[in-house]
Amino acid sequence: MKTRLAALSFVLLSITQAHAQQPQPTTTQDAITVTTTVEPLPLSENDRAVNLIDARDQPLLVNNLTDLLRLDPSVNLQARAGNGVQADLSMRGTTFEQSLVLLNGLHINDSQTGHFNLEIPVPLEAVSRIDVLHGSGSTFYGSDAIGGAVNLITQRPTTTDIIAKTGFGNYGSEEQHLRADLTTTHLAEQLSGSRDTSDGFIPDRGYHANALASETWLTTRPGTTDILLAASDRPYGADQFYGDFDSWERTKAWFASIQQQLGPRTAASFGYQRHTDLFVLLLDNPDFYRNNHITTSYEGALRRADTLGSNATLSYGLEEAGDTIDSSNLGHHARNQGAGYATLSLRALGRFSLSLGGREEVLSGNGSVFSPNLAAAFALTSTVRLRGSVGHGFRLPTYTDLYYADPATLGNPALKPESSWSYEAGLDWNPGGPLSLTATAFRLNQKDAIDYSKYSLAAPWQATNVQGLNLTGAETALRLRLSGTQQLQLSYTAVHAGPPPAGLISEYAYNYAAQSALAGWTGELFHQVSAHTQVAVIQKTTHTAYPLWDVSVARSHGHIRPYLRLLNLSNTGYQEIPGVPLQGRTLMAGTEINWSSSRH
Repeated sequence: MKTRLAALSFVLLSITQAHAQQPQPTTTQDAITVTTTVEPLPLSENDRAVNLIDARDQPLLVNNLTDLLRLDPSVNLQARAGNGVQADLSMRGTTFEQSLVLLNGLHINDSQTGHFNLEIPVPLEAVSRIDVLHGSGSTFYGSDAIGGAVNLITQRPTTTDIIAKTGFGNYGSEEQHLRADLTTTHLAEQLSGSRDTSDGFIPDRGYHANALASETWLTTRPGTTDILLAASDRPYGADQFYGDFDSWERTKAWFASIQQQLGPRTAASFGYQRHTDLFVLLLDNPDFYRNNHITTSYEGALRRADTLGSNATLSYGLEEAGDTIDSSNLGHHARNQGAGYATLSLRALGRFSLSLGGREEVLSGNGSVFSPNLAAAFALTSTVRLRGSVGHGFRLPTYTDLYYADPATLGNPALKPESSWSYEAGLDWNPGGPLSLTATAFRLNQKDAIDYSKYSLAAPWQATNVQGLNLTGAETALRLRLSGTQQLQLSYTAVHAGPPPAGLISEYAYNYAAQSALAGWTGELFHQVSAHTQVAVIQKTTHTAYPLWDVSVARSHGHIRPYLRLLNLSNTGYQEIPGVPLQGRTLMAGTEINWSSSRH
């Protein structure tokens, strides 16, 4: 460990000294100026498979984070309830705890269980952009980024706006969302709130999802100060969520962060999160069995990105994080870790580009983990680009993995951290016209993968480390711009893993999306109506493929903007998690009032 830390420090020192001899640019990277954060590696300089989603391109056509992430077929959403109230996220066939979710570069994964990783504390209205990294990302972000990472980015407003919408639908569904922006020379403020409710399509499946956030940007002498405060409250019926029980659950989250620019290339960040989970096994007899979990976590980071000449960027930093749990079932536990990383990106080296990075994570009570990453690309022609990468990933067990116990499920305090090596090779074709194509083949070799398994149907699920769980697959996306306002997207992802050991019954690791296909069209009609339709076909291992057809339309201009969303228009009966049925055809209609100081 000391040898690797010394080597990493030597690389940082050597490159920084070389940088001191280079002329310094006077411009600031856009990513730093816009988001107040410094990324471990800007995605624009990343020779990896990435997907950038504009969360505000057509805001009335979607209502939650899971709807947006479904635009990427390599991202598998496993919902238990409608409207993204509780959904598991996995990428490239990995389990729901092997993908990392961040908010402005700060971890928001829940240390109790990955079932809460998509409970983002801010309303969707506060999110401007979503960066999706496919494949291992522990070099850049640390623990949990085995299958990939999803980074939610907020953005300082540039105009003064008030945007409010309200809608109603079947199953007693309602939605009310608000975003108010204020901007002055030295101050910008954004308030956002959301309230989504439903009576449920079957008894004990209703929900309330509420979120509120305030974000303030101050122009100070060192640079922009970004202060974010957010809270959420989600009570919901959990019938069949974790077995044949009429359960009920309520989760709450509080999040606070401050990010400070220290000049044009350096940023300091600190985030704090508190999450509570009250679970009642039997709604009609709540005293029979209940769990109450409280987790807290913090993360601090000091990051810098230096431009070395005209074609190189050095990103490096130090991070510290910790979490605790106080639980009626899991007990009282705490842990912390620290890390240092460095990534060098070299661009425009003739036809080549290259990025090389390493991260040393020091764990309390578990030694250390070193996660390197190497990615390179070669311009075969002016329109065809080849790329490849290899990277290491790891994940610490959640507190549920380690300590949970009930008659049906048992944790395992002896679990080892997961680790993996991710390999990928891809091709990007951009002929310069309306057509573009990207294709990637990938391989993920895992060691000590964590799964819940058993060898007898009567036995409880037991958390265990699984060996030999390797995933092989490919993903491709074709985009065709039909006109100035219309675009067609065709995407396909396939994943394959070898069979589990003889006689083993797996709850999670071998229940993945083997094939996902997506055909989507987005456009503007009559110069004032935006529309989107998509058909997704998904096949889980050992299950029959099922289609989902969504359609949405909305007025795109003016102060009054009606909208209509039709989800699961085919009325498909399906389950994304075995034993948890999801609702059929869903209709939601409403109106947005949009006022802005800028002219439309």
